[in-house]
Amino acid sequence: MSVGFGNWLDERIGWRKVWDAIFLRKIPKVNWLYTLGSATLFVALLQGITGILLTIYYVPTPDHAYDSVVFITTQVPGGWFIRGVHSWGASAMVLLSVLHMVRVIMYGAYKYPREVTWFTGVGLLLATMGFGFTGYLLPWDQKAYWATIVGTRIAGVAPFIGEPILRIMRGGEDLSAVTLARFFGTHVWVLPTILLLFLGFHMYLVIRLGISAVPGKEE
Repeated sequence: MSVGFGNWLDERIGWRKVWDAIFLRKIPKVNWLYTLGSATLFVALLQGITGILLTIYYVPTPDHAYDSVVFITTQVPGGWFIRGVHSWGASAMVLLSVLHMVRVIMYGAYKYPREVTWFTGVGLLLATMGFGFTGYLLPWDQKAYWATIVGTRIAGVAPFIGEPILRIMRGGEDLSAVTLARFFGTHVWVLPTILLLFLGFHMYLVIRLGISAVPGKEE
């Protein structure tokens, strides 16, 4: 970006203040454990990119879901790699999210004035778990089918509200085309929207309040 164009754009949208607030803010002396949040964000972006690429070929119907996954893996150039990154990235995202939360608890980073940052982080963790659960069914193979049977049944044993939740998740009494469509819609539309909202607010709070120092090293 040339200096002249940068000045012209800054006068109109003030991008330099945003840049300074994000990349030139002062942070305390930290260690490698503080990279877990950034690593989770990187994996989330990777999941979004690979997920979009997979939806180009994936067909969310019981008759074609499995065949479309096989086609992606065996026929689409680089499809095996994209699916592999997305599959392993799902596990990595859950693991990194949990480790990030553990680091926050160990270092007391959830305390004043960062309580709301903690709440948004919990929301992000729950959304991540939701991605893992809804995405597991999409290949529509035997492992995915029976794992979802068990997973939805666990929700169904909750007192009073278990059965309604079970029917809502499955779209009926049993797993069917409605279940697959419902899980697919939740995976590619509902959860990404929730994730983006929580992530945007979470990042705003991290930039506004800063990050906590390592215990015992506060300036």
